[in-house]
Amino acid sequence: MVINMNLNEKILNKLISEARKAYCKGEIPVSAVIVDHNGKIISFGRNKRQKEFNVLGHAEVIAIMRAEKKVKDWRLNNYYMYVTLEPCEMCSMIIRECRLENVFYFLKKDGKVDDFNINKSLIGGFEQEKEEFRNLLTSFFDNRR
Repeated sequence: MVINMNLNEKILNKLISEARKAYCKGEIPVSAVIVDHNGKIISFGRNKRQKEFNVLGHAEVIAIMRAEKKVKDWRLNNYYMYVTLEPCEMCSMIIRECRLENVFYFLKKDGKVDDFNINKSLIGGFEQEKEEFRNLLTSFFDNRR
């Protein structure tokens, strides 16, 4: 089973890169990566709601759709997601439906999020990366006000 310790530099770099891209495109800077049991990246996504005019344009949903296409199955039983921010209710439901093994996130959302019985864990450590994700989100919302 993948645990936080299997979070490697390649996954971290992809999460940071995709969150920065979302920020630069005027999207909420959230990114997601789906990996197999060996930690190999299968797919990734970043928020694209504004660009694609699509309410489903969340990083998690985009990563899931790409993974399903790549593995040619909607069931992602033996795959894991790393995401910069705790998934929202909609994403939690989709994660449950596609049967991802586990979800690991860096930042906890403020407010109640119903997890729809999905396995998710807050990642411990990685303070520098957490700070970068937090700064991107804070800067994004400060600029919107």
